[in-house]
Amino acid sequence: MDDTVAIALFRHGLTEANKRHAYLGWTDSPLCLIEKEKLVCRAENYELMFSSDLNRCLKTAEILFPTCYPVQLAELREMNFGEWEGKTYDDLKDDSYYQKWLDAPFTIKPPKGESFAEFSQRVESGWEKAVKRIMEENIHRAAVITHGGVIRYYLTKNASYVKDFWEWNIPHGKGYELIWTRDGLRRGERCILLQEVPLMASPNG
Repeated sequence: MDDTVAIALFRHGLTEANKRHAYLGWTDSPLCLIEKEKLVCRAENYELMFSSDLNRCLKTAEILFPTCYPVQLAELREMNFGEWEGKTYDDLKDDSYYQKWLDAPFTIKPPKGESFAEFSQRVESGWEKAVKRIMEENIHRAAVITHGGVIRYYLTKNASYVKDFWEWNIPHGKGYELIWTRDGLRRGERCILLQEVPLMASPNG
């Protein structure tokens, strides 16, 4: 429909650090080769794409949309975990400050990292930049390639039904497409429709 706008949120492909369940924020990790070979976009074409400027997102965008060049936004980066970057739960479990953060992740800040409030303000700014451009260019279908935490934040704020931040499941190889009326998106309302978009090829071909 002419008066609707779809914005798809795609998480980058599985990385080597993701495989070992390490905290991966502003540092980077290569995509797993076997996962890279599975990535396939089964959605219709998007007129405009935005991506985190981190390499794991740019490589995912290149695989999913080889003929497109995404607008890179540093605001779409994952949370900065500071001194915990690249470390796992087992590496940190004996750190009392880490245990406090696990109990209150929305109020306690990782050492030399970002607080949740700082993260939220940054990714909200990225969303505003993307929506502004979508409106200015009269885009009907846009895609965002970003990170799990960023997608959780955007779904918490914009999904057509309410779930808490940690209730959103953001697996690798799946995206969410949110649809608004153009006026609703301009006014900052929640979307009117939310649907999943598969990004993995079938195991059988």
